[in-house]
Amino acid sequence: MRAAVYHGPRDVRVEDVPEPELESPTDAVVRVTHTAVCGSDLWFYRGESDRDPGSTVGHEPMGIVEAVGDDVRSVDPGDRVFAPFKISCGSCEFCRKGLHTSCVNGDGWGGDNGGAQGEKIRCPHADGTLVRVPDRHADDEETLRSVLPLTDVMGTGHHAAVNAGVDTGDTCVVVGDGAVGLCGVLAARRLGAERIVAVGHHENRLELADDFGATDLVAARGEDAIEEVKTLTNGGANHVLECVGAASSMETAAAVCRPGGTVGYVGVPHGLDGGLDLFDFFGDNVTLRGGVAPVRAYAEELMTDVLQGTLDPAPVFTKTVGLDDVAEGYRAMDEREAIKVLVEVE
Repeated sequence: MRAAVYHGPRDVRVEDVPEPELESPTDAVVRVTHTAVCGSDLWFYRGESDRDPGSTVGHEPMGIVEAVGDDVRSVDPGDRVFAPFKISCGSCEFCRKGLHTSCVNGDGWGGDNGGAQGEKIRCPHADGTLVRVPDRHADDEETLRSVLPLTDVMGTGHHAAVNAGVDTGDTCVVVGDGAVGLCGVLAARRLGAERIVAVGHHENRLELADDFGATDLVAARGEDAIEEVKTLTNGGANHVLECVGAASSMETAAAVCRPGGTVGYVGVPHGLDGGLDLFDFFGDNVTLRGGVAPVRAYAEELMTDVLQGTLDPAPVFTKTVGLDDVAEGYRAMDEREAIKVLVEVE
């Protein structure tokens, strides 16, 4: 089969790789029809995180089940499904409490199960991982584009909002205008926030934040951004979503959080080699809560809203490529020409 393979910084190629097959009674093989390039993929693409050359890549698959093991009960061949970016068993201590990313039997995409930017994947623990799309929506391309972000960025933005404690009538600040930050705006609106301040650096992305429900847009940087947010919110917000992961964004989040407030953080930490200064958190009794998002825990509730038309994260996809052009998708995201790239595999 064909799949995207990492060969080094800024070198992703589509090549022939072994086709995954059932190996366990709990496995399913899925023919991938849609996937995406993630902002977190750019860390290895730029050489800023470790990745073994020759490894398959991608972690946001959607497709059609081709085969299932004897013990699989939740899906059948022919079903339309999507899968979160982490594999989970669904039955261990942590899965039962909704922390699927800490699953004791968990795994990631790649290796012998196939990278999700390829024609097929083998899904271990299919019952705990795969989410079935109802048949009436299984071939609706417009709906599928809206469902696909539930594999990662929409669930991650929602995790930030939940951990920040956003609720009806609240004021919140979203730090970051990438796909996760934009989905954080959607999530905050969905949870009932009355005022949403979006902080970013790109005019087109802030325009999309406005479309998604942000009430205030801040394009300044550094101290200027902090002062503008504090002016808009009369001293800061009780609920802050940190959706970047850089030291500067975490510092901004802490600075615009009111004493006693909460920062919900989901940005993959980078640039924190010198450590995170916790004094702002300590001095103002600011709670720091979050981490890698257990998007499987949110999948059904978010899909319900997508299917009934009250939630639509599809506009985060600003470029579409075929599988053979996935390297162009990486380039476009690396050079900020696209917010998020949809990859059509067939």
